[in-house]
Amino acid sequence: MPRLYLIRHGKPASTWGGADDDPGLDEAGRSQAEAARDWLLALPPGERPERVVSSPLRRCQETAQPTALALGVTVEVDSRVGEIPTPKALAAEERPAWLRQAFQGAWGEIDSDLDYDAWRREIVASLHARGGTAVFSHFVAINAVVSRLTGDDRVVCFRPDHASITILETDGDRLTLVAKGREATTGVL
Repeated sequence: MPRLYLIRHGKPASTWGGADDDPGLDEAGRSQAEAARDWLLALPPGERPERVVSSPLRRCQETAQPTALALGVTVEVDSRVGEIPTPKALAAEERPAWLRQAFQGAWGEIDSDLDYDAWRREIVASLHARGGTAVFSHFVAINAVVSRLTGDDRVVCFRPDHASITILETDGDRLTLVAKGREATTGVL
């Protein structure tokens, strides 16, 4: 089955809840983006991605860019692999506390006016036909995919590090987890 690579963005210049709600990468994040590119390019030709897809947010697009340049392709932006949607009634400054609470529980327990099971299904469905693709996304979105594929209902079922690469396979109808990416070694997300 064709492989698909789900890559968490590199280290951003500021953390969520900071002054910039769409930060780019810091110096370490740029190095991580280059390391992800090098890892992907070192794959055998039949396993190497041919397309690059990114969340609309800068940190993902900047992480994706070195890979896209090396492959000679354009980054395709897809909001379906973006950040977890924020409840409509939540003010921007309330998002960090809301996320911290959500991280402690299960998908069905998130206090929100949104359907997060539908969001998780949409992300997984968007990946079914993406064999041969490197998809640059976010901590929670990657957890949404892994939790669906493993049947683990926790919001945080693993802690993908910055520029961590999770490997999936797809036949166009089914999506299978091959290997989780490198996990973060600290409690900082």
